Amino acid sequence: SSEGASALLALSNDLAAAVERAGRSVIAVHARPRTPSSGVHWRQGVIVTADHTVKRDEDISISLPDGRMIPALLAGRDASTDLAVLKLQEAAFPVAEIGDAAALRVGHVVLAVARPGERGVSTSWGVISALGGPWSTWHGGQIDQFIRPDVNLYPGFSGGPLVDAQGHVMGINTSGPRNMILTIPPSTVHRVVGQLLEKGHIARGYLGLGMQPVRLPASLQQTLNLPRTSGVIIVAVESDSPAERAGLLIGDVLVALEGVPISDIADVQALLGPERV
Repeated sequence: SSEGASALLALSNDLAAAVERAGRSVIAVHARPRTPSSGVHWRQGVIVTADHTVKRDEDISISLPDGRMIPALLAGRDASTDLAVLKLQEAAFPVAEIGDAAALRVGHVVLAVARPGERGVSTSWGVISALGGPWSTWHGGQIDQFIRPDVNLYPGFSGGPLVDAQGHVMGINTSGPRNMILTIPPSTVHRVVGQLLEKGHIARGYLGLGMQPVRLPASLQQTLNLPRTSGVIIVAVESDSPAERAGLLIGDVLVALEGVPISDIADVQALLGPERV
């Protein structure tokens, strides 16, 4: 019907306007061979991108929305949340309009926006396929909200924003385990940007241990009433480290930290956040 066609045209125009609005603050980051990645002008003079796409610490440049290329300095990076922060000397272009990712619902239409090189702004679209609470990455990074969008990340899209139908930025897109597309929410980006600008790195708790997973014998599980079937065995202890001063020895097996069960190295890393420095 004509009503359906006009509604579809209106939606189409709205999505195009959202891409155009968000694209004013999306840049291309030249920090690796061949394909550049994307980044977001997060606050005045500060660019956020995906850490795994930044392959060098120096000789980094960005392509602005108007086509100019200018140098950028690496202010800091955090592999645990896959975020890197670049600083610009000049930044006479719009800052991103940051939205509230807590307002997202499964099924909401969203867009991945990118600027992969000289072709201008690019996009893919889909819906929010899954949402959840706080989670820890494999590297021990603390993410405030689980956001999985059903969008395609074409080459050069990592580090670009996830955008709602109004053009508000709902986080930074990256690829997770098994090529799962994940979005780092604004609250996490704000926190990491603040720490990287202040210190250049994320302060983390430190034990001074080398570890690997180990299966626990059934008899030990029953005797000690352990909730899990595996722990981590200590294979190295650094000299004069917190672990050595606490009396830990090679061959010891960790099954819990501060009452939290441990079954893998990732469990240990997840407990070594900034609050435990």
